[in-house]
Amino acid sequence: MIDRFGGWYPFVLMAFLAALTFWLDRIIQPPGTPGSSTVKHDPDYIVDGLSAVRMDAQGRVKHTLNAQKMTHFPDDDVTMLVQPKFVTYAEGRAPVTVTSREAHMSGNGENVYFEQDVRVVRAPVGDQTGLVLETEYLHVIPDDNIAQTDRAVTIRNATAVVNASGLELNSETRVLKLQGRVKGIYTQPGSRNAP
Repeated sequence: MIDRFGGWYPFVLMAFLAALTFWLDRIIQPPGTPGSSTVKHDPDYIVDGLSAVRMDAQGRVKHTLNAQKMTHFPDDDVTMLVQPKFVTYAEGRAPVTVTSREAHMSGNGENVYFEQDVRVVRAPVGDQTGLVLETEYLHVIPDDNIAQTDRAVTIRNATAVVNASGLELNSETRVLKLQGRVKGIYTQPGSRNAP
């Protein structure tokens, strides 16, 4: 009987060592590592007082982005912005400024989602009056010059107020598509009832 146990002894010892190794590996691994099923949503960096500039191929300012605070999360590669201010510039056109309480940006910077008290302001230029757009949510695709929302939106200039259920704006082609129920009020320039 002792001879039988002696034949199994190396296998029992190996199984015990394998189990011990597996147990020790689990204990010393920090939570959220690639082998773990729970990944923490912790920031890898935080920037207070962000100021960024993006240039075009000719070295002209294309976009600027300022924010009170920026927080990046590596698990989903999303950047959160507090009090963002995004300004886009185009030659011969008035700058357009987008502000909100907060925003989040995709990892590659191709999409910016402005949320809460979103305000878009186009400065007056030449014979064009200024324009103000207000909504609670705005998806901006900077490189394609597209802004869109499926939420209620109000647009004002010196002579008109327009309300819609959503919109898509292409600032390159200057085409504005209003969606859903649209209601507008137009007042003659110089009238007492101008908005």
